[in-house]
Amino acid sequence: MKGFKLGLLSAALVMAGGSANLSAAMIKTPLYMNYADSGVNVEQRLKFAGKSKYKITVPLEKGTYKVQISDEGLQCGLRFGPAEESKLRFSKPHDLSNCAEERYYELKILFAGNYELILDNSDADKPTLQVSRKAQASTFKRKPPAVDCIAWDGQPVTVDVSSTFKNGQTVKDFYSGQTQKVANGKVTMQPDPASGGILLLEAADAKASEFSWDNASVYFIMTDRFNNGDTSNDYPLNRKADGKQEIGTFQGGDFSGITAKLDYIKDLGMNAIWVTPIVEQIHGFVGGGDKGSFPFYGYHGYWALDFTKIDPNLGSEEDFGRFVDEAHKRGIRVLVDVVVNHVGYPTMDDMQTFGINAMAPGAPVPEKWTDWQPDFDKGHNWHRYNNFIRWSSSEWVDNWWGPDWVRSGMAGYTAPGGDDITMNLAGLPDLLTESTKHVGLPPILKNKKDTKAVEREGYTVLDYLVEWHTNWVRDYGIDGFRADTVKHVEPEVWAKLKDAATDALAEWKSKNPEKAIDDKPFWMVGEVWHHGAYRDFYFDNGMDSLINFEYAGDSAALKGSQCLAQNEKMYASYAKDINSDPTFNLLTYISSHDTKLFYSNYEDLPLQAGAGTALLMMPGGVQLYYGDESGRPRGPQSDAFDSPTRSFMNWEQIAKEADRQALVKHWQTVGQFRDRHVAIGAGEHNKISDQPYAFSRTKGDDKVVVVFAGIKQ
Repeated sequence: MKGFKLGLLSAALVMAGGSANLSAAMIKTPLYMNYADSGVNVEQRLKFAGKSKYKITVPLEKGTYKVQISDEGLQCGLRFGPAEESKLRFSKPHDLSNCAEERYYELKILFAGNYELILDNSDADKPTLQVSRKAQASTFKRKPPAVDCIAWDGQPVTVDVSSTFKNGQTVKDFYSGQTQKVANGKVTMQPDPASGGILLLEAADAKASEFSWDNASVYFIMTDRFNNGDTSNDYPLNRKADGKQEIGTFQGGDFSGITAKLDYIKDLGMNAIWVTPIVEQIHGFVGGGDKGSFPFYGYHGYWALDFTKIDPNLGSEEDFGRFVDEAHKRGIRVLVDVVVNHVGYPTMDDMQTFGINAMAPGAPVPEKWTDWQPDFDKGHNWHRYNNFIRWSSSEWVDNWWGPDWVRSGMAGYTAPGGDDITMNLAGLPDLLTESTKHVGLPPILKNKKDTKAVEREGYTVLDYLVEWHTNWVRDYGIDGFRADTVKHVEPEVWAKLKDAATDALAEWKSKNPEKAIDDKPFWMVGEVWHHGAYRDFYFDNGMDSLINFEYAGDSAALKGSQCLAQNEKMYASYAKDINSDPTFNLLTYISSHDTKLFYSNYEDLPLQAGAGTALLMMPGGVQLYYGDESGRPRGPQSDAFDSPTRSFMNWEQIAKEADRQALVKHWQTVGQFRDRHVAIGAGEHNKISDQPYAFSRTKGDDKVVVVFAGIKQ
């Protein structure tokens, strides 16, 4: 988890709650088309056109429309319409009021087509709006930069496989299913039309390899955004939809939904699933983004309130146990995301629920505090509620987490430091994992009737956290952890957690031999922000692998997706470094919840297929972020930069669109080939030829050859 830009507990909890700056000609808040009958259309956003002008081209059918230009919150100062209702005539500027309230321009369309509207705010005191008909809609699709690559004429490809397969041995292209005997050390085959010019060669009688974490294929799921398997748990704990873009609200995904899609995940060749944190989150919302443009709940799982309970939005403990058991039956391991660095922000709902009486007298809040909404007409936003709370009240010491448990910017607490370990990451309360003080339960859990947390004699903060996290392993047989914010916690903490989790999994397997998927020990992969492809001290402190930011972070993933041969240097170096050291591994990705979706760069399905080939041939472990395989589109833009990466899984597109189905099929085929052959992730890499580009991977008796014919001319 990269830090969310909220800053709620830092800088003396100063919040941006004021109205828009109306004097500036430059408008930084997104503006959209606003229709009297249907409201703000966030799909129709105006683009900056230079010199304080903003424009949009919209398709309109014949008819009469009542229109404004406004921000999503309909703030006075950003709601542009007529001073008095009037008609909007073509090709002439019309004066605007920036606080038009319910006054709209009437736009009469006689011919269906594309129409351009330009808002000119060069003079902020006299903004204007002009409309004109466009002869043809402007359709621009961004293209990736060209790369040097070998050319292919579309004909059958001959490749020398003598270093891998024997003369007379029957070789199979896993992609197309065609077979051929090796003659004079060579085979000649026609790449499948859907393959992008690749051959995936194995011995025709090859048996699938035994699972190894060195060849892990991990499917990463943000549980709330994947699949809704049980609508009865969509809005517990006073949580609700916002009725707008639902950027920061729970959207219904749950463990039952994942269980229903396990066969889909298995068909992708995935042998492990990583789910975002499962524990109970803060109940209420905070202001989302720098400008507080939406209510932000802990749907993602990184804002814990109770580490001993499953968050009810995700389902019950029975639902979770069923998910783990069904995954294991299919040969899929389960990794759970864990957070040891911090807990969640304070919210109005949690204050009221757990008796933190720090609301200012006379605060303009409803009887149920979590029902509060900002007054958008006054320019307020979702950060505004912070102005009603007495942050210096002793209630925060007595009834929240308490100064023995966290450091924060509030009175009575240890102030955050200036380094990675002691900082309040994104203003989040920092758990005192380094403390040697023996402590009881934090006040908020003492006041929580349904917690399973038990006060222990002689326990430190870290002792509690280790027990709480490893109890999930002991109870359900979780196979591993993905550790969040690793560099913000003392390294020895991770070693202690790993040792305890290893013991817990061994205990579970001894008690549940009929459920145990294998006899492998507990596995842990860590997120160290911007860590690349090198080994360091984290591997001596509990980590079996680290997430590799290098491949997705520069141009390598893009180049390799266009031309597989571009990955040769990285394939060779990764295979050498990773597979020559049994204590070193990486988990490489192209998309994540903290950075970007690879697909969103160019929205190009053939490029996305190439990305699948390039990633799945990577040495070490690989991570697919849900929807990589289907070209999942990004979600609505907001002032929280990472929110578009958390869109709901595009099941409807997959069901209806043949090209999406073909894309998924491609990822399935290459993913299954990887899963069959441990040599791909854990084997020795040798380049065979430049044209066609071909390489072998070998580990013991497991041998494959991968061929890329080139870009078809």
